[in-house]
Amino acid sequence: MKPRPILDHYRLLRFVLTGLALFVAGVVNAQFRVDVAGVGMRQLPIAVAPFRGEDGSPQKLASIVQANLERSGQFVGLPVGGVVLDELSRPDFTSWRQKGADSLLTGSVTRLIDGRFDVRFRLWDAVRGQDLGGQSFAVTAPDLRLVSHRISDFVYEKLTGEKGIFSTRIAYVTRSGPLYQLWVADADGENAQSALSSPESIISPAWSPDGAQLAYVSFESRKPVVYTHDVRSGKRRLLANFRGSNSAPAWSADGQTLAMTLSRDGSSQLFALSVAGGEPRRLGERGLSGSIDTEPTYSPDGKLIYFVSDRGGGPQIYKMATTGGPADRVTFSGSYNISPAISPDGRSLAYVARANGAYRVNVMDLANGSTTVLTETTSDESPSFSPNGRLIIYATQLDGREALMTVTLDGRIKTKLNGQSGDIREPHWGPFQKQQF
Repeated sequence: MKPRPILDHYRLLRFVLTGLALFVAGVVNAQFRVDVAGVGMRQLPIAVAPFRGEDGSPQKLASIVQANLERSGQFVGLPVGGVVLDELSRPDFTSWRQKGADSLLTGSVTRLIDGRFDVRFRLWDAVRGQDLGGQSFAVTAPDLRLVSHRISDFVYEKLTGEKGIFSTRIAYVTRSGPLYQLWVADADGENAQSALSSPESIISPAWSPDGAQLAYVSFESRKPVVYTHDVRSGKRRLLANFRGSNSAPAWSADGQTLAMTLSRDGSSQLFALSVAGGEPRRLGERGLSGSIDTEPTYSPDGKLIYFVSDRGGGPQIYKMATTGGPADRVTFSGSYNISPAISPDGRSLAYVARANGAYRVNVMDLANGSTTVLTETTSDESPSFSPNGRLIIYATQLDGREALMTVTLDGRIKTKLNGQSGDIREPHWGPFQKQQF
């Protein structure tokens, strides 16, 4: 894979003028395998016992929960030696402490007469011998994976004090032969559902703050135009089809506005457009029409927009007030920094930097400007924060194939989400959502 031009101006020219494929053809499979690499500094040892009765379940809940917790970088799973426990079992805490467990998860899965599954679990503090609580669910088979993610969220929050992100969703784009598809999947990459299929390119998916919609760019009109897509109903709406290119949509914090790059006036500049439609509003200073401004993203408080511009001679990240005014440069190290993403707390900036021909994910502390290179790969793109700010998802190339990865903010834990074959690009992590059951 050759690194794609990241500024939308050049990326769109490639699509429009040369017709090159977004990426190499392949067959995309919705099932993913999780590989965790690296060693965390503060991992919590947890034993997740197989749930009693899960042999008769289409999903192995305990395995899903353990993989989720390990992927977070906060936990290390311990072998349980084939022990099967349910939520009513009183554990031998001395034995589990000797195995090194700080906590223990037990549970059961029972098929009900109506075909649903009754899922129950309990979390134990093995050090203190305390019951930390549990829950029960009655769900259909398709919801068993979601139940596993809800259990993972419960465990994560109880033991870390922060919200878990396992029941959130991601979006990404693939190409298989002549077909482009926009996918919505669980945060672990599993349970992928096609939201849109098209023979023309799809780029730049972006979740709305409430997780109900995706904005994206489609080339179905033989030019880039912006759509919004209702995830639940599948209905979509054409939002921006102005003269020239319409690209790089980004939702405002209140979900009422989309910032985007438009070339309606000749060069690629930033505009804000109400989700209800209407006339776009020019962002930034006048008199910079010769520069390319693109890849906008709003700060969580809605006061700032971060974006990429070549106004200084090469692509760098800038910020400006959403109300207008001058832009301030944010990145100074290196000559090529693109794809900004702001953490949910507004304290960190993730981006892709080119150094010695390699494109890698970096993270910057916005308070002091210190930067950490998180990856060792050379073709990284599209970083996006998890809604709790603890992980970053990105696309890259490993062993000659493209894949999704997640990485912790210290770079120590990296998780590979492998499809059996095919190419995966432009991931975007969705927000926290309300419980569905």
